[in-house]
Amino acid sequence: MKVLVACEYSGRVRDAFIARGHDAMSCDLLPTDSEGPHYQGSVLDVLNAGWDLLIAHPPCTFLTLAGARWFYDPADKSRPHPQYPNRWQDRDEAIEFFLKLKNAPIKKKCIENSQPLGYVTERVGNFTQKVQPWMFGEPYTKGACLWLEGLPKLVPTHSKPEKIIAACHHASPGPERWKERSTTYKSIAAAMAAQWGGS
Repeated sequence: MKVLVACEYSGRVRDAFIARGHDAMSCDLLPTDSEGPHYQGSVLDVLNAGWDLLIAHPPCTFLTLAGARWFYDPADKSRPHPQYPNRWQDRDEAIEFFLKLKNAPIKKKCIENSQPLGYVTERVGNFTQKVQPWMFGEPYTKGACLWLEGLPKLVPTHSKPEKIIAACHHASPGPERWKERSTTYKSIAAAMAAQWGGS
């Protein structure tokens, strides 16, 4: 199966599919962190290359609830935030990019993002499933919403542990924090390859 993993620099999902014998390639504006098939550039350049499966992780900065407070002026909710006057435009551009991935001519698709803003859901539709790393054997919580087409929901492989760590909130500060917070967990990548690799 030909698999395109869009907006992935880590190579984790790509490598999980390669390990199961698939022809997988990652794509991102950044170089890959793990040696393997990778296109550095816009995914729109390679989106129509005859893929069987697309797994995409579009940037979530302007799409999710986590950044909602930065859209509006705290003193006047009808105006943009004074520090981020272009954030509404950035949000709309992020939605358009999300939709290009969601509407790509590929039969099997998974678009992954964090909990979306209500306005975003109105534009891109409701997500199909929400998964957590602890569902697949890691003691962490980091909700990932999945918009699925032509794919079954991921089936959890583990029960909820007694102790769960909110990994995102405990990520070390520094210039690489955003990468640590956005990287797909290996357990979820493995579940995608195991459960969707033969679907």
